Amino acid sequence: QVQLVESGGGLVQAGGSLRLSCTASGRTFTSRTMGWFRQAPGNEREFVAAISSASINTNYADSVKGRFTISRDNAKNTMYLQMNSLKPEDTAVYYCNAVTATWNPIPQFEFWGQGTVVTVSE
Repeated sequence: QVQLVESGGGLVQAGGSLRLSCTASGRTFTSRTMGWFRQAPGNEREFVAAISSASINTNYADSVKGRFTISRDNAKNTMYLQMNSLKPEDTAVYYCNAVTATWNPIPQFEFWGQGTVVTVSE
């Protein structure tokens, strides 16, 4: 069973930057399309970004296009989310998961990690 651990969250002022990391255990990470999701208080979990196994294809939610960049290092079993020009509405718990495809990012693993909290102040 693959375990996913998110890290890198924190408190930042609007306009600031953070880089999130998702580290996976197990040997199936390199073959999987992966994605980032987030859940703000009182809201449903929503898709943020996805990246194919060889980093050829990426996909972003409209709300983060041009501000966030997804990447991965398969040698380290780690995926990243560089978040720039952060806005208060980006405040959420961020999670990673394998997804079916970049263009159809349905989460594949039933169990989610603890996530990492991002708080963007005014």
